[in-house]
Amino acid sequence: MKSVVRPTAGPLAATFLDLPAGSPGGSVELFLDLYTGDDPLIPARAFMLAPPGPRPRLPSGLDLLSVSGKCLEGAGFSRYVAALRRALVAAIDPAQIGVLHLHHLAFGATPALLRALPAHPRIAMVHGTDLLFTEAHRDQLQVLRETARAADTIVVSTGAMADHLLKLALQTDRRKVVHIPWGIPDHLLTDPPARPARTSTSHLRVLYAGRLTSEKGVERLITGLAPIPGVELSVAAPRAQFRALTPLLQRAGVRARYLGWLRRPQLWKAFTEHDVLVLPSTTLEAMGLVALEAQACGLPVLYQPVPGLTEVLAGSAVATDFTQSTALARDLNRLRTAPGLLPALRQAGYANAARYPLSTTAQALTDLGRQLT
Repeated sequence: MKSVVRPTAGPLAATFLDLPAGSPGGSVELFLDLYTGDDPLIPARAFMLAPPGPRPRLPSGLDLLSVSGKCLEGAGFSRYVAALRRALVAAIDPAQIGVLHLHHLAFGATPALLRALPAHPRIAMVHGTDLLFTEAHRDQLQVLRETARAADTIVVSTGAMADHLLKLALQTDRRKVVHIPWGIPDHLLTDPPARPARTSTSHLRVLYAGRLTSEKGVERLITGLAPIPGVELSVAAPRAQFRALTPLLQRAGVRARYLGWLRRPQLWKAFTEHDVLVLPSTTLEAMGLVALEAQACGLPVLYQPVPGLTEVLAGSAVATDFTQSTALARDLNRLRTAPGLLPALRQAGYANAARYPLSTTAQALTDLGRQLT
């Protein structure tokens, strides 16, 4: 196993993800990968919200803020941001902080950090949910525009994210926008889990992994799979979300094997036990980190060509139209029967994933921080 590249140390960052600890999603995994652990890639005071119920087991370096009232609009949102600011002021010594890492340009954590530490340099990082939520919530659009103005630098993971941001915040200084792709853990690239030998090729083992929210396109995946023979579907998702999907599965006559909401090493092992990962997203994706992790584990990807995914995956994966069952059936059948196609996609996937080591992301963010401090 090769050693993991460590970024050179930079200024201590203050950063805050406006989600309860334990929440699902690629943004959470990226946040924890960058700032937590015994030897974090980026030294930081990193915060998330305390979830309701028992305190979860936390990675070292993550602090929780016990603030209630999380919401998106109106006077309640203003009160929520004010409460977050007070909690941050009580928790952070400003003299120790060198730079702010503002994950998401909207939601409560970003304005709270800006108000708690108003004199520090600001690196804002666009994800996907902040852009999507600002289209439906006027108050969040206002936060996004204010953050874009206040930030010294705005980091986007793909060109598609920059394009979408600039449509929402027309007055943004384009010179502040910097392209830094997100990455996946280096050790997954240097020491991926072994793939067991496939004993039968009669069925194509299809995996969906991620949240089951509407923009992920799972409903059209299920209706598209219904008439297609020779496919076995597995789902790794939050339990409550999968339970809500059960009536649709029953109506469509699709049997799905539920794997649970897997921890990362378990998910990586699941990647090795399937033939293809499906990404039926209906709208832009910030990066598609789950696809890159799958490719690093030798799992080919079948995806809807939405902005973000087309840029990151391109020819290393198979694009299809999940809204057209004939197109989906054609491409799944080709993956199942075409000689040499899956091995070729595995090799293309390995090469593509290797372009995105997390250490490169961390080093680029660290260099930005040094430039600003």
